[in-house]
Amino acid sequence: MQKVFDDCYAMDRRCYEEFGLTEDILMEHAADGMAQYIRALDGNKKEVLIVAGPGNNGADGITLARLLHSDFEVSLYMPYGAKSDMAKLQLQRLLKLGVKPVENTPLQTDIIVDALFGAGFSKPLNEKGVELIKTLNVMKAKKIACDIPTGIDPNGNPNPVAFKADITITMGSLKKALFADHSKPYIGEIEVVDLGVSRKIYEIDTSTYLLEADDFNPPLRDNPASHKGHYGHLAIICGEKSGAATLSGLAALRFGAGLVTLVGNSIQNIPYSLMQSKNLPTGTNAVAIGMGMGYDLNSDIADSIVKNDLAVLMDADICYIPSVKTLLDRCSKTVITPHPKEFAALLKTVGIADVSVEDIQRDRFGWAKRFCENFPKTVLLLKGANTIIAYNDKIYINPLGSQVLSQAGSGDVLSGLIASLMAQGYSPLDAAINGSLAHTMCARNYKGANFSAIAEDLIEELRWLIK
Repeated sequence: MQKVFDDCYAMDRRCYEEFGLTEDILMEHAADGMAQYIRALDGNKKEVLIVAGPGNNGADGITLARLLHSDFEVSLYMPYGAKSDMAKLQLQRLLKLGVKPVENTPLQTDIIVDALFGAGFSKPLNEKGVELIKTLNVMKAKKIACDIPTGIDPNGNPNPVAFKADITITMGSLKKALFADHSKPYIGEIEVVDLGVSRKIYEIDTSTYLLEADDFNPPLRDNPASHKGHYGHLAIICGEKSGAATLSGLAALRFGAGLVTLVGNSIQNIPYSLMQSKNLPTGTNAVAIGMGMGYDLNSDIADSIVKNDLAVLMDADICYIPSVKTLLDRCSKTVITPHPKEFAALLKTVGIADVSVEDIQRDRFGWAKRFCENFPKTVLLLKGANTIIAYNDKIYINPLGSQVLSQAGSGDVLSGLIASLMAQGYSPLDAAINGSLAHTMCARNYKGANFSAIAEDLIEELRWLIK
């Protein structure tokens, strides 16, 4: 698990004030980190185009040009000149080596380094910048972004276009903008460069964390005398489309729940391993509700959930039903897992805001935080290219999702995974984190073409998911 920040300004100031490190020293380390990455690339890549902006992001690029000069054929293009003090200083140093910026970008190169504008750039690119980014994006080369791709604003949105990097070498620490859904197509791989001190020293406290595969804590069984009662009884409420609940049930069973019961009337052709009941079974440890349910919630079931304060996983159709607010207000162990359209409906249903899906996608972190301020007992899992798991003031980001999950039913599988862990005694937050990690790791482990996976394939992958 890695720390994630809105920006690095406070940490940079700490380096200046507490550690005696200058802006110049931090910049040398930033450029050296990029230089080391470039030197480690395929030895045939010798031509490097560095596009440097007028501020300190551009100064990083100018410094990089100095470090690579003579070992590589470096072209430094500065379309806006040098305006910050550091950019002017670094350009003076480069000029003393006899290196002058070029007047135009070359027609071809092996490597492009985008050092135009960094993480603090918030206003839209002007026409000149837009045309330059479009030109760079169509060039065939290894593309590296310095700190963050040019055009990505502090909320992670292209403004209006962005440099499409193969790798983003970010400075000092991870930033939230790197993990917005809209920025994911532009970021590529991510590597963090230290700035004169270890990240352990550089980084301060945060409320946002990046999940990694090593954070996964599977529900392995270590009691040789156990029976199904040790691993929880999950009830899944069925409705109009019982197939969704069935997928959730199979995923839950495969992920370790001792017993799974589908609750509803006349459910046809259920798998032999799943149980069926018309009512909420006695001894239920957790309930999953909403998947394929339709917009009518049985009041007796809702009352029973509230009365017994059962652990409850809510998804999909529940976001449109007014009684969702009662469950959120009165139950102490809740996880809700909307995708952006459902989240927009949920915010309206519970009276927080009436916003569009695009509004949410432009500020996923902000809307997740606002929801949790209103419902501090609930874990929110906001689905997306980078899944957000929010609880109280903490946010966890799962960046491991892939195109494999872009299939109907994958969300039902996720609901089953999280609900299974809740039935087995995981806290709602731990269930959401580990269910989400399992979900994305199964997708990554799938060996077929990325368009070919169906929900049942994800369920099958669970059997091999040890860690």
